[in-house]
Amino acid sequence: MEFTQQRTVKITSYLLLALAITQAIYTALYLSKVSVPRQFLWGLEGVLFTFLIAFAGAAMVQAKHYQVGWSAIAFSAVLNIVQVSIGLTMFRPFYEAAGQLEDLKPIAGAVVALSFMIYYTAKLLLGLAALIFGMAKISEGSKVLGGLTVLVGIVAMAANVILIILGRDGFLSSYFAGASGVLATLLLGLCLLTLARED
Repeated sequence: MEFTQQRTVKITSYLLLALAITQAIYTALYLSKVSVPRQFLWGLEGVLFTFLIAFAGAAMVQAKHYQVGWSAIAFSAVLNIVQVSIGLTMFRPFYEAAGQLEDLKPIAGAVVALSFMIYYTAKLLLGLAALIFGMAKISEGSKVLGGLTVLVGIVAMAANVILIILGRDGFLSSYFAGASGVLATLLLGLCLLTLARED
């Protein structure tokens, strides 16, 4: 099966849209204090991110333009695989051990902090990709979608830069940084979908 650039871009856009939806569902369930099926949702995200690495990476080497944007998408997926893997394999054992031994609580907290640092970095890269492809849409004449994507991309970049530098105990909420990153992912997916159609 041949994956042309158009088909690769389209699949990448679908993967980004699916990831935005799964992350929105997880956030909504978590904030509603409903039992969250973490294994299923995070496992599904892990599969989607794996495919995103392959297709965004292929688009990067096939593309004649916007290689930095494609690189940002591909490497954000790599980071998200690491972050999801930490959450699925290390959160529970460390917290269970910390519940039995007080001295392990700082280590459990460090594992969570590491996961969030990777999460913020991945969202920063997605914000950068949203900025790049949003500007591309503006140059093509799609000022509404392009302009909104650029704006949200800048907000996502700024929010996640602040949390990377100042940490989770700073003045900015992780929820805001995460939500802006998810919205940037959604708009980025829409930009790439229309780009694929136009191509």
